[in-house]
Parts: sequence; C-alpha cells; structure tokens
Amino acid sequence: MIALALLLFLIMDPFGNLVVVNALLADQTPRARRWIILREALIATVILLLAALVGGNVLDLLGLKEHSLRLAGGIVLFLIALGMLFPARRVIDDSPGETPLIVPIAMPLIAGPSAISMVILFSSKHPLEIVIGAVAVASLASAALLVASPYVYSHLGRRGSVALERLMGMLLIMISVQMILDGIDAFLDSRLPKPQ
Repeated sequence: MIALALLLFLIMDPFGNLVVVNALLADQTPRARRWIILREALIATVILLLAALVGGNVLDLLGLKEHSLRLAGGIVLFLIALGMLFPARRVIDDSPGETPLIVPIAMPLIAGPSAISMVILFSSKHPLEIVIGAVAVASLASAALLVASPYVYSHLGRRGSVALERLMGMLLIMISVQMILDGIDAFLDSRLPKPQ
C-alpha cells in the first residue's frame, strides 16, 4: 500500500502545486486558505475514491482492457511529467476575489486525469481496501503539504520548489515509460495464441 500511496502522491504533484495554490489563494486569510485547501482535498479524495469504486465497471462497460488503461495512463503521465520538467504549462484562469470550488484545486490540480487513471489501474490490479488506503494516505499527505504551503514555500523559495518539481517530473517520466512498456507487453501477451 505504501508503494501505491507514494506513486499516487508523486502523480498528485503537491510540490508543483505549491506555487499555483499560493497564487490562487493569495488574497485569502491564512485561516480561510487552510479551510479551502482542506475542503478541496476532501473533494479530490471523494473523486479518487469514486474512480476506485466504479472506474473498473465503467471500463468493462466500455469494453476497455487493462493494457489500454496502462498505455493511456502512461502516455498521460508522460505528458504531465514533461510539463513538470519544461514548465510552459498550467494556464489557469484566476479570477481575483473568487473562492475556488472544485476547479482548479480539487480537479485538475489534486485529482487530475493521471491520478484518476492511476487509481482505476490500481483497482484493477490490487484489492479495493489497499487502493482506498493508498488514496487516503496520498490525499492526506498532499493536503498536509498544501496546507503548510506558505511555510514550505517561504523556506524552499521559488527555485527550491521548481527544483523539487523537476526532480519529481524526472521520476514520473521513468515510471510512465515503464507503464507504457508494461502496457505493450500485456497487449502482446493478449495477442499470442493460447496453448491448447
């Protein structure tokens, strides 16, 4: 479960989100900022848990196979990781004075497409209670980091945050390439004739 939670935590990219969340909530009081982040983290957790509970059924309904999900998840993860390394990314409309609700903090910043597809992939390969535990641990860790983001950001500075985000991006690129290779391997296995 710890390995799944760590992978999901990396995909949620809380270090990369530090800068964005601080910019979005710059006009809020520290107490309001904490409450908003906790609320958005809870909404993101519910979205990810729903993906774990019904995502597999939706895939069956659509006739999608596990290798399709691995390939799609790996490609999405690769693109997101590239954006972390080369940060001409995240164009978010920020309307000053408006309190964000669901978009953009809960989704897509915390529960983005890659996190959702990863949770669906986890639920197809692991027992549901392990996936739920991993979602809870990763969401809690991500929320804790975002709540402490003004403090963390002031100590890391912009350069430190960017360096951490790029390091995480490099790790995610390696993970995404492995996912794509696993997906290709699973696809080729499914095409081989079954022994009689």
